Amino acid sequence: MGTADHFLPPNIQQFAGSSRGHWEGDTLVVETTNLRSPFIRRWSRPEHSLSRGDLSEEVHVLERFRRIGPDTLDYQFTVTDLNTWTQPWSGSLPWARVEGPMFEFACHEGNYGMTNMLAGSRADEQATQRERN
Repeated sequence: MGTADHFLPPNIQQFAGSSRGHWEGDTLVVETTNLRSPFIRRWSRPEHSLSRGDLSEEVHVLERFRRIGPDTLDYQFTVTDLNTWTQPWSGSLPWARVEGPMFEFACHEGNYGMTNMLAGSRADEQATQRERN
């Protein structure tokens, strides 16, 4: 990930776009541009929570990651695509620290084995908690 002033030219496209990051004080800022049509179509489908319309190849995503506590990150994003919407739209989420392995959700979409693995893991956590009490 390079600095924001070193984006790839439009004729060089990567599947998930060209992301560049820089620090603004204690906040990591990541800008993504130059998204390819297959990626845009994938994330413009109604079943994805990011979907708020059909994205164009002019879409620009700005993300901010900032630690707001010892176990919490504040994640903020702004999506700009004036070919799709009349103005940018934004959101934010607190991200809590997770102990143990993390699984990227899209890789496990429709994978019912994941539901069972997570249920088993939660049962183990509850058993450990009961043993402590």
